[in-house]
Amino acid sequence: MLTRNRDIEHWDAEDVDAWEAGGKNIARRNLIWSVFAEHVGFSVWSIWSVMVLFMPTAVFHIDTAGKFFLGAVPTLVGGIMRIPYTVATAKFGGRNWTIVSALALLAPVLLTLYFINKPGTSYTTFLVIAAFAGLGGGNFSSSMSNINVFYPQRLKGWALGMNAGGGNIGVPVIQVVGLVVIATLGSAYGNASAVCLVYLALIVVAALGAALNMDNVKNQKADLSYMLKALRVPQSWAIAFLYVGTFGSFIGYSFAFGQVLQISFKAGGATAAAAALHAAQIAFVGPLLGSLARPYGGKWADRVGGSKVTLYTFVAMTAAAAVVAVASTMGDSTGSPKGGVLVALIIGFTALFVISGFGNGAVTKLIPSVFEAKSRSLPGDSATRAAWAQNSSGALIGFVGAIGALGGVGINLVLRSSYASTQSATTAFWVFMAFYVLCGAVCWMVFMRRPSLPALAPTDTGVVVEAEALVLEAEAAETDSSSTASARA
Repeated sequence: MLTRNRDIEHWDAEDVDAWEAGGKNIARRNLIWSVFAEHVGFSVWSIWSVMVLFMPTAVFHIDTAGKFFLGAVPTLVGGIMRIPYTVATAKFGGRNWTIVSALALLAPVLLTLYFINKPGTSYTTFLVIAAFAGLGGGNFSSSMSNINVFYPQRLKGWALGMNAGGGNIGVPVIQVVGLVVIATLGSAYGNASAVCLVYLALIVVAALGAALNMDNVKNQKADLSYMLKALRVPQSWAIAFLYVGTFGSFIGYSFAFGQVLQISFKAGGATAAAAALHAAQIAFVGPLLGSLARPYGGKWADRVGGSKVTLYTFVAMTAAAAVVAVASTMGDSTGSPKGGVLVALIIGFTALFVISGFGNGAVTKLIPSVFEAKSRSLPGDSATRAAWAQNSSGALIGFVGAIGALGGVGINLVLRSSYASTQSATTAFWVFMAFYVLCGAVCWMVFMRRPSLPALAPTDTGVVVEAEALVLEAEAAETDSSSTASARA
């Protein structure tokens, strides 16, 4: 029952009658404001992908490799913060934590606003400020864990995809804000203040909206003990690895794409100001399309199955990465990518964004499917098993999100190393392509290959289950949920 203090004492998303009687409206209201708050968090998390466009090397004395590292630091911190943020909604309430986590974003934005106008600031200080921006990355896990509670199994792929996709759009939106500022005011470092002021206002709106419209679910339990139990399931590690390939690619490229473009335009003869403008005009397109694709990846996974969609994703990402690597190789032979080669590079990068965004939704769908399948082997009634699956799924979402974000760190570090050693990103692009081949192989082996007779192993509850048979159970769970979704569509 929803009380005046915005607490829901008991929430059962699988109760169809309660869902149709008004539960879906409560879930939708919480989803809307969860998306908005997470959206602002993603923008703040990626604020340094925009700030570096206002930081010419001659003024700030930070080279290309140093700027890539500035992008890696908030990605790393954001990934680490996702683990404690996962359990925060259960401990403090989804509404309460959304308010607190939104207001916490004031710190990195105010620090950025102050120090971006101090070009004599040390590089170490900028690294510390960038680390504070990582707070925005933690919002993803608390938001996803919270929304996982509000929606039934048959709609989780769509709901989690919509929640994550709406949050991801925060990356291209702040880049569009940066583009507008550069196009109207110029790329001088002082004009970066306008970007910060916009987000100070949006942070206040997010906190106020959460306070007025969101709810706390009192029977939500996603503590660290559930996370430890979830990590004892071998498929959990495979999911985390696949999420590195999808979300890690999305966030890593989001931080790096603008810099890659700016370097390419400067190598082609553009002035620093013109290169910044041209990069800003293009850089937001990939993250925007990737964010919009994410809910559709979840929706397709609801119908077809997360494992199949994930495998298709990595096949397509391998092809797109090959296009980028070949185009970059051709650009190296002429000094810089120009004309058709530059167009191919941009198209390949954009495809990587779209496909990785689509794959994010599919991989996320695997999480509740695996735990719903595993719960069938546990003792107790259906309500007990459903609660275990829900709590374990919510806990694992945070861990998977944290590991996935580290993929973004890897992309920036590999690019940094590639530029530092060869003055080109070509080597990095070939490395990325090989990694996607590996991801596809892992997906097939763990979630699609028909296992032979498996060894029996005791689980943490003492129940003996066939470990590899869980793969087949997960497929069955996905099929069941796909059939239900199709029947209701």
